[in-house]
Amino acid sequence: MTLRSSKSAGLLLYRRSPSGTLEVLLAHPGGPFFARKDEGAWSIPKGEIAALEDPFACAIREFEEETGQKPLARNYLDLGSVQQRGGKHVQAWAFEGEWSGGPPRSNTFQLEWPPKSGQILEFPEIDRLELFPLPVARRKLNAAQAAFLDRLSALVL
Repeated sequence: MTLRSSKSAGLLLYRRSPSGTLEVLLAHPGGPFFARKDEGAWSIPKGEIAALEDPFACAIREFEEETGQKPLARNYLDLGSVQQRGGKHVQAWAFEGEWSGGPPRSNTFQLEWPPKSGQILEFPEIDRLELFPLPVARRKLNAAQAAFLDRLSALVL
């Protein structure tokens, strides 16, 4: 049995739309459990922190792995950490940038699906990336991660 890390790190890309609205890039988890879930299911692009790995280095690596885009920022805003309902701690930084678009370049995982079928299928860790204005992002995000939007707003608005 593999124990999953209880700590993750990620980056929150933000930008100002042409109308001046603050928008953030969010990731939708892949796989059958989230296929029909939308509000409250999205996350910042993030991943598990490996043993002895620097959390910020993990955040950079995970953003590149999941989006296929290097974060080319000079300044990163520390958004602190939150604890999700399942106990996982997520640490985040924000940076201002542009999203080049395109599908996620996510790692995959294997799962017996449907349950007890004996059939092992492969699913992407994330299946969509999308920019959302803050009020919409607040509804889409995992409830605990919405605190990152409050902290971002306090720093840039």
